[in-house]
Amino acid sequence: MSIAISLLLVVGIFVFAIPRIASYGSVLSIFRQLTWRELWSLLLATGFNLFTYWLANMAAIPGLTLGRAAVITQSTTTVANTLPAGGAVAVGLTYEMLHSWGFNRVASTLYIVVTGIWNILMKLALPIVSVAILAITGTSSAAFVTAALLGLVVLAAAVGLFASILWKEGLARRIGHLGERVVSSILRVFRRPPVTGLAESAVRFRRETIGLIRRRWLWLTLATILGHIALFLVLLLSLRHVGVSEAEISTAQALAVFAFGRLISALPITPGGLGVIELGYIGGLVAAGGGRPQVVAAVLLFRVLTYGIQIPLGGVTYLIWRGKRSWRSPVQPVPAEGARAES
Repeated sequence: MSIAISLLLVVGIFVFAIPRIASYGSVLSIFRQLTWRELWSLLLATGFNLFTYWLANMAAIPGLTLGRAAVITQSTTTVANTLPAGGAVAVGLTYEMLHSWGFNRVASTLYIVVTGIWNILMKLALPIVSVAILAITGTSSAAFVTAALLGLVVLAAAVGLFASILWKEGLARRIGHLGERVVSSILRVFRRPPVTGLAESAVRFRRETIGLIRRRWLWLTLATILGHIALFLVLLLSLRHVGVSEAEISTAQALAVFAFGRLISALPITPGGLGVIELGYIGGLVAAGGGRPQVVAAVLLFRVLTYGIQIPLGGVTYLIWRGKRSWRSPVQPVPAEGARAES
C-alpha cells in the first residue's frame, strides 16, 4: 500500500504539479542552451561531490580504502534511492559488503550509526547556519527564522540525547534492558526463548562509539561539511548556468532553500525523496525570486546529476563488488571485552 502511495505521489508531482509551474518544453529549450564548458563544470562538481562522500565513509571506518569506499557508497545509495524500503535494504547490503571485506559486525554497525548521526546533525544545523547568513546579508524572512528556530530546538535535543547515551553508561544499559524486554515479548509470540545480553552489548557499543568518535570526529566532521558544500555547489552552478543570476536569487537565499531541502530529504516519503525534494526546491527558489522555467530547469538538472546519475553508477559498482574477489578477506574477530580498540 505504501509503495502504491509513493508511486502515485511521484507521478502526481512530475505529471501534474511541476508542469503547472513550468512546461517541460521550456525546460528542454533551456537545457539546449547550455554550453560544453558549463556541462563539464557541472560534471566536475558532481564528481567532486561523490568523492567527498567516499572520504566521509573512509573516516567512519578505519581501514576502508578509497576504492572500497566508492563501491559501498554508490551501491548502497542506488539501493536506497530506487527500492521500496530502500534504506533498510541498503543497511543489509552495507553489512554484507563490509563483511566480505573482513570488517566485523561491530565495525560495520559503528560505521552505519556514526555516519547516519553525523548526516542528521548536519541537516539540522544547515538551516540555522543559512538563516544566520541571511540575517547578515539582510535578506532573512520570518518563515526562514521560524523554521531555523525549530531546527535549533530539534538539533539541541538530538545532540543532548546522543551526548547522554555516550556520557552515561547506565543509560546505555537501560536502553539495552528495554530492548531485551521488547524483543523477548515478540519472540514469546513465536514460542522462542527470550533474548539476553543486549544490555552488555549496548554498553560495549557505547564504548566502541566513544573510541571511534574520539579518534575520528574531526575527519568525520570536515568530510561531512565538505560533502554538503560540494552538493550545494552543484545546485548553485545549476542555477547560474540556466540563467538565474545573483540579483534574482542570491547565494545566501539559494543556501537557505538548499538547507531546508536537505531537511526534507530526511523524511522517507518516497525512495530518495524523488518528487518531494524537487517540488520543495522549486517552491523555495521560485518564492526567492527566480523565474519559473529557469528554476525548474536548474532543479531538474541538479537532481539528474546528484540523484539520477548515481543509479546506473551504483549498478556498476555493485558488479565491481561481486567480481572483485581480490578484495575478499576473512572477517576480523571482535576484540575481547577490555581490549584496546583498533585505531
